Amino acid sequence: MFFSLVMFMTGCQRKDEAIVLIPSGEDVAEFPSLEAVEQAAEPAGSSVTVQEPAKAEPQMIYVYVCGAVRDPGVVEVPEGSRAEEALRLVGGMTAEADPFYVNLAETVTDGQKLYFPTLEEAETLEAEVKATAEGLVNINTASAEELCALPGIGASRAADIVLLPGAKRSLSDEGRHYEGIRDQTERVRQIV
Repeated sequence: MFFSLVMFMTGCQRKDEAIVLIPSGEDVAEFPSLEAVEQAAEPAGSSVTVQEPAKAEPQMIYVYVCGAVRDPGVVEVPEGSRAEEALRLVGGMTAEADPFYVNLAETVTDGQKLYFPTLEEAETLEAEVKATAEGLVNINTASAEELCALPGIGASRAADIVLLPGAKRSLSDEGRHYEGIRDQTERVRQIV
């Protein structure tokens, strides 16, 4: 013996529901109590409409994309977008760009600056990050304050070193001839 299953539900919160098992071969009309359930499920003169939940428009954010890109500028993207979308909107990277420096799968935020460096810039940036992590000071680009952190270098000597052209700041033989560098070369060699 087979049964057909008929379910009636009313409302969105499943307050009134009925499950009716009808033996196979029987007609629904043969069950008068079922008609009462159908009438309770649909009040007279009303029709049942199903509404799709309204999709909210995504919040738009602004991201500044610059560096080695074709058309740098501020772009508008939906909240939750990836760096790749912002890059696409500025025409992509130039041939000089380092394609692996920026994580293109990263989610961007409102007001964020996305800088795409060239291959050369990326090498310099990575070297600086590594040097900073190791406590090293780049004597060619260091400020007077950073130079003051070196043993034996005071404010006056640091100011003199900063005034030297970059090539003459090095600890090479040429740089040793300048007052203030020559005297401290061996002492600071391990940390510059």
